[in-house]
Amino acid sequence: MSKQWFKDAVVYQIYPMSFQDSNNDGIGDLNGIIERLPYLKKLGIDVIWLNPIYKSPNKDNGYDIADYRLINPEYGTMEDFNALLAQAHKLNLKIMMDLVVNHTSDQHDWFQQSKKSTDNPYSDYYIWRDPKNGHEPNNWLAAFGGSAWTYVPERKQYYLHLFASGQPDLNWENPEVRQAVFDIERFWLNKGVDGFRMDVINLISKPEGLPDVPEPVTAGKTMDFVADGHRLNEFLLQMNEEVLSNYNTITVGEMPGSTPQDAIKYTGLDRHELNMVFQFEHVLLSPNPDVRLGKWNDQPIKLTELKASLNRWQTGLDGQGWNSLYWNNHDQPRAVSRFGNDSPEYRQRSAEMLATTLHMMQGTPYIYQGEELGMTNAGFTRLEQYEDIESVNFYHELVNEKHIVDGKTMLKYLAHMSRDNARTPMQWSHNHNAGFSDAKPWYAINDNYSEINAEAALSNENSTFYYYQKLIKLRHEYEIIRYGTFIPLDPQDDEVYAYERKYAGKTLLVINNFTAKTIDRVYPPKQEGTLLIGNYANDQGRKLRPYESKVYLF
Repeated sequence: MSKQWFKDAVVYQIYPMSFQDSNNDGIGDLNGIIERLPYLKKLGIDVIWLNPIYKSPNKDNGYDIADYRLINPEYGTMEDFNALLAQAHKLNLKIMMDLVVNHTSDQHDWFQQSKKSTDNPYSDYYIWRDPKNGHEPNNWLAAFGGSAWTYVPERKQYYLHLFASGQPDLNWENPEVRQAVFDIERFWLNKGVDGFRMDVINLISKPEGLPDVPEPVTAGKTMDFVADGHRLNEFLLQMNEEVLSNYNTITVGEMPGSTPQDAIKYTGLDRHELNMVFQFEHVLLSPNPDVRLGKWNDQPIKLTELKASLNRWQTGLDGQGWNSLYWNNHDQPRAVSRFGNDSPEYRQRSAEMLATTLHMMQGTPYIYQGEELGMTNAGFTRLEQYEDIESVNFYHELVNEKHIVDGKTMLKYLAHMSRDNARTPMQWSHNHNAGFSDAKPWYAINDNYSEINAEAALSNENSTFYYYQKLIKLRHEYEIIRYGTFIPLDPQDDEVYAYERKYAGKTLLVINNFTAKTIDRVYPPKQEGTLLIGNYANDQGRKLRPYESKVYLF
């Protein structure tokens, strides 16, 4: 197993608008992040991934970029960013930027120029097509609902947007577009940033001829159809050769629909493209049986299915690629609410159990802000409480327009799966507005902030925060955790997730009870091992208490 710095790292994801407000306008900002760097250093992480901080009209919370070289004024200035970068590096923390180059904002100057005519210098920067029989060029549906095409009278053509209409897709077939993107990467890397998380990067190569998706068409089916296009390897290899290979970076490509075999093509140790991918397989489990509803459901995930998914990636990439390990992020509900048990009785144990399950695997772990505190879903009950474009659009489409589901049921689905669950402000203390801001926050704070907050966690040596700190320390200390081969145990056990890691003659045994019951389990090897970490004060051998985790080294 080759050793590169990103394999030894733990990444902490910051959603800037919800992290810390320093100037009391209700919106998190760069100076707020600077204030909290000592907290992140104490946790023990190595890399900070920032969600987009560029100038944006915020139709999709910053994933619609109007200028890649300017900071969103709500977050501060370029001087503030330079100060953040310098202070982070002083603390030996790296900064990973979010690179969104499948699409831009419709407010970006490139698009403003492109839509004027068919013969201007930017006319081919986006994907334009003539109407087909007076309608859209094909039947593709956008990820946030509706058609993936919008008509522009000035050009008498439609442009493609796989997401919101305010997010037109760039035309990567145009060499000038690729060079413009590479220039943006150089701009930030020359500033000293340490790498990129690349948003939906496996959508940049569209199918030749843009054919129809086979019926029945859904937004998810459109994404799968477009993903991993025939020129993707070529584009990523060119990016690496011309830009990334000249810097010591961490690169992770968000790749919905990708399989382990796809990931090896893009991140294989001999491919020279990206370091790792974000795959979606485990977070898309338990979709609605009605395919028209896609991910919108409120049913728990079956442990056997979760194990099968994660095991497939662990064994599939071993020795050939590298995994990114995550339970949640800005696009997913809170981990303890989705995969664990967020009731007051079991929240802490199950949050720690989930952390152990993930952090003992092979790959680079990602912690989403507040995950280390056991932050939960928001528990919203009314549509007006939601802000996310995806949630609001799909409610209107599925309830009001297509009458596929009733409003009460859809609200239950949103409460379980909406991206807004992850976007409530960080819970720093039991004080006014959870210590996030003295002003009214841009978005509602979770009602449970007086019980779940960083101040309380830091003052309790048995808190989930310090459990995460121990996990990170162990990962830095033991090569077997970082590089060991992964061996699943009892894949059909629907209550316990157990596996082994083997490296340099040593064995790591990881045992995780995913239930609220006390159960018995015995695992080889029989000889005495050292208990590296557990989320109960004592070890009761074969007895596993509710949401108990144990890790032994033999």
